[in-house]
Amino acid sequence: MYIALLSYTAPRNEVDYALAEHAEWLRGHFARGLFLISGKGGEDHDQVILTRPCLRGKLDAVLASDPLVAQHLAHYSVIEFSATRTAQEFHAINEALAS
Repeated sequence: MYIALLSYTAPRNEVDYALAEHAEWLRGHFARGLFLISGKGGEDHDQVILTRPCLRGKLDAVLASDPLVAQHLAHYSVIEFSATRTAQEFHAINEALAS
């Protein structure tokens, strides 16, 4: 699994113009099943995405297609981790990891 941390690299007023495209991009990857959770980040990161397990190269390609990244308004930092324990709501993810 991965945690993708998005940080804006451009002024917020420039980022705002691309947020509608970014939201559509997010919806598409939720619909495809890759993204599990997304939301506003804390002080150091503007947005956070939790993904299903996948090949890192695939994730890198997906993140590079984010309109915010493609327009050089933001960049991602990625943390890979292996989930060893989850809440009941994430039981299906545990099943995928075991196989």
